[in-house]
This record gives sequence, C-alpha cells and structure tokens, in this order.
Amino acid sequence: MAKDLGKDKFGVQRTMRRKDFFGDSLGQFALNAMSGLVGQMTYFYTDKVGVAAGAVATMLLICKIVDAFTDLLMGNIVDHTKPGKEKYRPWLIKAGIPAGILTVLMFTVPKGSSGLQIAYLLITNLLFTTIAFTAVSIPYNSLMIVRTNSQEERGRMGTWRAAAGYISGMIIAVAIIPITNMLGGTQSAWVKFGAIAGALSVLAFLICYKTSRETPPTATDEQAMEEEAVPFREAVAKLFGNKYWVMILVMNFMVNILYGLSNSSGTYYAKWIYGNDNLMGIMGAVGMIPTLIGFIAVGPMIKHLGVTKTLKVSFAIGCIANVVRIINPYHFAFNVAMGCFGTFANIPMMCLMGVMLGMAIDYNEYMYGKRMVASANAASSFGCKVGSGIGASVIGWCLAIAAYDATLTVATEATKQAIFTFSIYLPAIMFAVLFIMSCKFDLEARLPKLREEIAKRKAQNK
Repeated sequence: MAKDLGKDKFGVQRTMRRKDFFGDSLGQFALNAMSGLVGQMTYFYTDKVGVAAGAVATMLLICKIVDAFTDLLMGNIVDHTKPGKEKYRPWLIKAGIPAGILTVLMFTVPKGSSGLQIAYLLITNLLFTTIAFTAVSIPYNSLMIVRTNSQEERGRMGTWRAAAGYISGMIIAVAIIPITNMLGGTQSAWVKFGAIAGALSVLAFLICYKTSRETPPTATDEQAMEEEAVPFREAVAKLFGNKYWVMILVMNFMVNILYGLSNSSGTYYAKWIYGNDNLMGIMGAVGMIPTLIGFIAVGPMIKHLGVTKTLKVSFAIGCIANVVRIINPYHFAFNVAMGCFGTFANIPMMCLMGVMLGMAIDYNEYMYGKRMVASANAASSFGCKVGSGIGASVIGWCLAIAAYDATLTVATEATKQAIFTFSIYLPAIMFAVLFIMSCKFDLEARLPKLREEIAKRKAQNK
C-alpha cells in the first residue's frame, strides 16, 4: 500500500506523488514546444519563405485575436460537459494529436504567389491556434485546479510545468537555427525539424493523459457539484466582477507580450546586431544556467517570500536588467550576461501566474459559490493569446516601419533601432508595469480567512 502523503501546511490533503507531477508536466512540455515553434514563425516566413514582414505580423495578429475568442468558446464547451463525464483529460488526445500534425503543416508553405502563400499561412495558423491548440490548452490548464485542492501542490505543479515547458522552449530556441542550418538552412530543413517536434509533442500528450486524473481522490460529491456550469454570459460577467481575476487577466496579457517578444526577437538580434544567427545556440546554452538557478531558487523564494512577493522581485530584476542593457546594446558578452538576469526573472512568472489564477478561481467560490474553472482559464487565456499575438506582431510592425530587407548583408540603422525597441526598450517597460500591478495584489494574504468563510458556508448549508 502506498504511503499516505499527509496534509500541507494549511491542513489540505496532499494527493500527488513525483510521478504524477512529472506526467502532468509533459503536457506543458508539448504546449511550449509547439508555441516555441510558432514563436519562430515570423523569422521563418520572412527569411526562409520570403513573405513581407508587415503581412506576416498582421496575419499572426489576426490569428491570435480569433484564437482568443475561441478560448472563450472552448471554456464554455468544457464547463458544459455532461455530469458524470470527464471534462478535461480526454482533450489531451482529441486535440493533442491534431495539434501535432498541424505543427508540421504550418511549415509546408507552397511555392507560388505571395497571395497564395499568405492564404496558406492564415489557414494553417488559424486551424492550429484557434482549434487544435486551444482545444488542448484550456482543458490542460484547468486540470491544475481539479487535480488537487492543496495550494502547496498547485505551486509544485506550476514549478514542474514551468520547468518542463522551459526545457522544451529552450530546446527549440537553442537547436532550431543550428540544426536547420546544418540540414541546409532551407524550408525543407525547417519542415523536418517541425515534424520531429510535433511527434515528440504528441507522445508527451499521451503520457500526460495516462498519468492525469480529473479530481483528487478525496473529492466529494459536493465538490463535484461546485463545477455545475454557469451560463456563458453570466460567467463572463461574474469573472469581470472579480477584481483579482481582472488583475491577473491584465498581468497575463502583459507577461505574454513579453513572451511573444522574447520568443521571436533573439534570432533577429543575433543575426543583425551580432552578425551571426548561429550565436542563438550559444545564447540559449548560456541561458540554461540562470534557468537552472531560477528553478532551484523559486521554491525557497516562495517559502520565504510567498507567491506575490516572489513575483515582485522577479519583475524588478527583469526591469533593471533590460534598462542596464541600454548602456551597450552591441556588446555580446555584456548583453548575454544581462540576458541571464532577464532569463532568471522569467522563471517565477512561468511558475506562478497559473497559481495566482488558481487563487482568483478560489475567490470566485468565495464571491459566487462557483469556481467556474474552465471559463476562468479560458477568459484568462483570451488575454494571454492577444498578448502573445501582439508581442509577436510588434516585431513585424517594427521591422516594417524600418523598411526591413532580409536580403541585405548589413542592417540599416533603422533596422537596428527596431530590434532594440522590441528586444530591450519594450521589455523594460513591461516589467516595470508588472511590478507596479503586483504591488496591488493582496489576495494571497486574504486567502486563508476566505477559505475559512467558505467552509463555514458549506457547513451551514448541509
């Protein structure tokens, strides 16, 4: 018989073992591998396919906006799953496998007119982002809330997920340019890379499905009833009545602008500022050092500072690191060193934004007696998708304003300033705004008393 896991510091029963955390984290590994490839699409479309930067930026933003609205629809679909049926886990297979296939198709842009190519880009990106990726990411993100009631275990799930996601994202960032260049640097080389990444993502979803559970073993019928669906319009109205959820929506929006910028900007910086896009491999490899330190440090930071204060520290570090880069944006070693601080600042954000959303979902229960798990995740994902879309599109727009020409051998001054804008200036501003907002978030301190009130209400209603 398996050893009892005991209760966390708040008296909530633990339900997860190491193998459960690992299996659950593979879902994030797959999602970040796919999103990491999408983050490279701007460079692929402009420099490997030859599509105009402005057209690519506009197309990607259209996809993200449409995708954001389908998130709301998907949340409503999941929340209205018939009682007695699994809501979340089946989507890891039903949508995960098509997402892996579409990952490859996005790279198989046909030869021909620019109009044909843009149409193909739009269709494949819409199918991937608005249907397949959304249909797997919303249920997967919701699993954290129903998998365990322990805030401590949710925090560990967030850390495991962030670590797995960061590893897959870093593999894409570090390997894609050197490997595709080794394979010839052509479009077909990128197709091969995408096929391998898509296959590994599907495998990861299958393992995640096998190890996941819908609800913790200690769940009661009363807990299951809490997930009774709320009509779509009512759910959205209630969510916007939750000030903490609104704050997290805005913060996720800002964080994902940062992610969108960081995912797509490094290749341009290496190619045009440092003069060699193969340096992406070195930049990524060095970035693994602060990543490892970050994942080691985030646990003790949470223990001593709490979730919100840990985020404050990370946002401050990110802002300062980017401001300092302005001193000498051309020096490779200096910028890589400052980039290490920026990378470290990303780790707590990756680990804890989902945990903060979990707090807001608990606050839904305090305010309305309903958690609205999938709807809350979907509506929050709406902001995430728009944010990441704007982040990626800002790069294309900046390059378009600078009259970017991928065929040049040396960047123009306008192109360099465009790259500095989306690589340094905007991230510094984003981190500063996030720091200010985190100072206003006081739910973590209030949560224990709110849970006591929820428990009293349940006892009175029995």
